[in-house]
Amino acid sequence: MAPRALDYESLNENVKKVQYAVRGELYLRASELQKEGKKIIFTNVGNPQALGQKPLTFPRQVVALCQAPFLLDDPNVGLLFPADAIARAKHYLSLTTGGLGAYSDSRGLPGVRKEVAEFIGRRDGHPSDPELIFLTDGASKGVMQILNTIIRGEGDGILVPVPQYPLYSAAIALFGGSLVPYYLEETANWGLDINDLRQSVSRARANGITVRAMVIINPGNPTGQCLSQANLKEILYFCYQENLVLLGDEVYQQNIYQDERPFISARKVLLGMGPPISRELQLVSFHTVSKGYWGECGQRGGYFEMTNIPPKSVDEIYKVASISLSPNVPAQIFMGLMVNPLKPGDISYDQFVLESKGILESLRRRARIMTDGFNSCRNVVCNFTEGAMYSFPQIRLPPRAIQAAKQAGKVPDVFYCLKLLEATGISTVPGSGFGQKEGVFHLRTTILPAEEEMPEIMASFKKFNDEFMEQYEDHRGYSRM
Repeated sequence: MAPRALDYESLNENVKKVQYAVRGELYLRASELQKEGKKIIFTNVGNPQALGQKPLTFPRQVVALCQAPFLLDDPNVGLLFPADAIARAKHYLSLTTGGLGAYSDSRGLPGVRKEVAEFIGRRDGHPSDPELIFLTDGASKGVMQILNTIIRGEGDGILVPVPQYPLYSAAIALFGGSLVPYYLEETANWGLDINDLRQSVSRARANGITVRAMVIINPGNPTGQCLSQANLKEILYFCYQENLVLLGDEVYQQNIYQDERPFISARKVLLGMGPPISRELQLVSFHTVSKGYWGECGQRGGYFEMTNIPPKSVDEIYKVASISLSPNVPAQIFMGLMVNPLKPGDISYDQFVLESKGILESLRRRARIMTDGFNSCRNVVCNFTEGAMYSFPQIRLPPRAIQAAKQAGKVPDVFYCLKLLEATGISTVPGSGFGQKEGVFHLRTTILPAEEEMPEIMASFKKFNDEFMEQYEDHRGYSRM
């Protein structure tokens, strides 16, 4: 019998090339152990509410009323919901053409896109056009839509930071393009060197690759660094010189844990540079309700905003978005609530501030606990998490451990992370899933476990790590690579 269309050997080869370590071998093994009754701490994915973060009260109240609008007709609704939640629910329902169960425009509800544009204008000091904003089912869908629009074939390359969030390597493989890596420098707090960027582009072109776009992740995932205004200017000018579209993954812009480098959007810096660059460089920026103190990952709400993209190209992007008919409407309400937050004097404002500040302050403390914990461990070195939700410690594996991994048929950091999982129940992601320099090994963990559980988790990690190093070190010493 001839192979059928969905037999493995007949599948689209690009589908087979896709790898996504965040839900890869470690995650599958952790799920098996959980089924067997072992307590697993899933720190492999930035999923705040799965690790105990409480949802913000006000947005849930508003969406609950939007989902069950008959409650608004109940004479006792004011006993259960504050007046500002009731008013906001009525506002968002008025923006729909039949409630949350009806399709919206394929770009999202015009009223919510207007709120997003106003948020961007306040943030950047430059007005934004709602017609150039598309609401999406999480930022990931937006990233994939734009990459699919840019990539024409395997001769097209996308500059991606290494270490990188594997959405990019997976999507580029799926769409048949070529990933062009540029390496962040760990010893410079995961800094970016423009000379390295130029070399990456030159090497790609020498191999026949047309580099068409550059990705930045700010704050960084998995590395947690925040780009300075000077660094962003360098990147923007580089993209202008090389005629590249800049894709700004800015989903962690609320997650800042230090005061020296606040978040600055690529768009704000670009428009502040003035013409001709401010009118010519093409930029697409992404944001989401999944991160920050919202942590509404399961709602799948996001947006992308386009700067200096020609109208005909915008029309083509709209056409492709129309194939999916509509982004999910409840998530659009969450997005509206995020970009148009409560204001001083609103009934629910004080509670909202208490909840949101409490989450961010706890995350800042957890970032410090985790960094200090890793740096107290034998052969582990970790930069401080300036932003985002992750620590990315370097694990200096002894040669005997690397040899044991090879004998087991495993990549060395996968071998380490599997051992960690079996011993402690801590589910992480090996650094090889994000890319790293040859001979250097890492793991990524979120900083999301409950603050009261963090000391115990770090003590468990330290005990495992020190015993692992004792087992595999030959005590003759070796240098950090």
